[in-house]
Amino acid sequence: MRINGIIPCSFVNGDGARYVVFVQGCLHHCDGCHNPETWDFDGGYDFPAEAIADDFRRRKYLDGITLSGGDPFYQQKQCIELLKLIKPSNVWIYTGFEYDEIKHTELASMADVIVTGRYVKELACEGKMYGSSNQKIMRRCEDGVHRYDRD
Repeated sequence: MRINGIIPCSFVNGDGARYVVFVQGCLHHCDGCHNPETWDFDGGYDFPAEAIADDFRRRKYLDGITLSGGDPFYQQKQCIELLKLIKPSNVWIYTGFEYDEIKHTELASMADVIVTGRYVKELACEGKMYGSSNQKIMRRCEDGVHRYDRD
């Protein structure tokens, strides 16, 4: 996998204690992006999914994993491989894509929560699980379908 970095325990990238993987590569190039260093597909470094999975499994206190970036949907194959290796029970994915663009992908089907939409600097929010008010939180319901849940 091509990644920019890992935060082994975060409380701001989803519910609870989260292992956060920042994938490398994004074409959205949102003005005011929090992680512009993740845009370049040749940036970051290669890191085996197996090594990330091993590190995740060693941390027994985690509530789940968050895939952010960059944009995980530009590395779907690698992200799917990682999630299959660790089989986490609580997956959050942050993406600049709209839900309708990614809802039928295997990666989306593996997520419990998907925060969708491009970051808009003029609509920035503080203290939320999304960066700007146009973004949507899509939570998987009991029937397996993601539904809009603002907060």
